[in-house]
Amino acid sequence: MSRAIYPGSFDPITNGHASILKSGLVAFDEIVVAVLDNERKRPLFSVNERIEMIRETVKEIGADPKRIEVDSFGGLLVDYCRRKQVRVVLRGLRAVADFEYELQMANMNRHLNEEIETVFIMANDAYFYVASNLVKEARRLGGDVSGLVPEAVARRLDERFGPRVSDESAPSSDG
Repeated sequence: MSRAIYPGSFDPITNGHASILKSGLVAFDEIVVAVLDNERKRPLFSVNERIEMIRETVKEIGADPKRIEVDSFGGLLVDYCRRKQVRVVLRGLRAVADFEYELQMANMNRHLNEEIETVFIMANDAYFYVASNLVKEARRLGGDVSGLVPEAVARRLDERFGPRVSDESAPSSDG
């Protein structure tokens, strides 16, 4: 059975993450979605909330939950891979800037553990610009990000930030 670990902060999971997960299931029998527990990043959502949103997203995208394990980890990814007995790390790419950063991380992981391989999957082009930080900032300012995140995430963002700025409050063009 082929397994990969898809690590990230997923704060929150976006439709871009979901698209990479779906593509990863084409290549791997099982994927461990590993939520990074790093309080230095000052996450909006707790690890448990992020895990719940990922599980809800798995259902929403119609993926087989038997093929996806959702877990959390702290510390070095290579140590987590060793504990899980997984040698492949799945990473998503959006733009050239992602590639440079991801290549550095892949090379560092390989330096720390030669048995770890990184596989890159391109995000769906509809979500090339979507990043969790941008989603949180746009929503914090009242923007509608519902097309960029799974429904479960949109609900939680609404709960966290309150009402969105509606189209009705925008000034009319005739007056």
